[in-house]
Amino acid sequence: MIISRTPYRISFFGGGTDYPLWYRKHGGQVLSTTIDKYIYISCRYLPPFFEHRVRLVYGKIETCSDVNEIQHPTAREILKMYGISNGVEIHYDGDLPARSGIGSSSAFSVGLINTIAAHVGTSKSSRELADEAIHIEQDVLGECVGSQDQVNAAYGGLNHILFRQDGSIHVQGVELSSNRKCQMNDNLMLFYTGIMRTAETVASSYSTNLEKQASRLEKMNRFVNEAIDIITGESALSQLGELFHENWMEKRGLSGLVSSSRVDDIYASARAAGALGGKLTGAGGGGMMLLFVPKGRQNDVRKALSRLLYIPFNFSDTGSEIIFRDQQTRYDEAISRPRTLERFVEADELEVS
Repeated sequence: MIISRTPYRISFFGGGTDYPLWYRKHGGQVLSTTIDKYIYISCRYLPPFFEHRVRLVYGKIETCSDVNEIQHPTAREILKMYGISNGVEIHYDGDLPARSGIGSSSAFSVGLINTIAAHVGTSKSSRELADEAIHIEQDVLGECVGSQDQVNAAYGGLNHILFRQDGSIHVQGVELSSNRKCQMNDNLMLFYTGIMRTAETVASSYSTNLEKQASRLEKMNRFVNEAIDIITGESALSQLGELFHENWMEKRGLSGLVSSSRVDDIYASARAAGALGGKLTGAGGGGMMLLFVPKGRQNDVRKALSRLLYIPFNFSDTGSEIIFRDQQTRYDEAISRPRTLERFVEADELEVS
């Protein structure tokens, strides 16, 4: 049995510039962090006493005789990449709901790669986990996704991630004093809007023709540097909240699907109650809303958004990791020892009679 734990992420600034179609021409960067909410993936050898040879449990339960029959595209392709043909059972559990803008899809990809690698007796570096997840999502499945979520899930921490025109990705941890990091964390609030959306659908509405949004993306790219200057310097953190607002105004202009009247109402209510700024944490459309709120106004914001679920969180410094590893004897190896098996059969027959 192998169990992995992989964090969700919150993207602060630069989202949109992490799409290969953009950064391979212009370069890009994001400022983001992982949080102490996780997905857990367990994997074990499946005993050969069932009609099915593959069992996958997530929002659905799939039982198959071969990995090629798996409907979940990411799971299917990762198992194929690692040469898993049968005899495996995988369970997925998450602290937060899928399709909520906190990088759950890529956290699943990274977590499953980490788990399966351990299952076959190998280990992966953070770089390898990120690269393989990006390859599966972008190259194998052809999904319209960026490259930051996979990096966040693999590395963990508060990071400045740079996307170069040559396709390379550089991860630079943002060093803050414990006091400054706590101050930043304490001024952030996360709410679940209850609006589920598919990130690819929202992203496709603007990412397929990013050149049309060049001026917005270039401005959003500059916000990353401004944000880093604020949090690593001695400026009042309230400036970060104002930058969040300016950034959201730019991002919601990328496409009519990024926001909605319901999202706009939530954001307006939060601002009226004391939030300085905020954003949806993913491609847009719904999911989680992050708000920068001075501590003295947080009760007011919670009252104004009482119809939404408030999610306390802390920054997390760890990326995907194996948290449990049990050296399990494979059943096919045990069955290859006929005397042992005969002894079991005889005992069963005696017991039944």
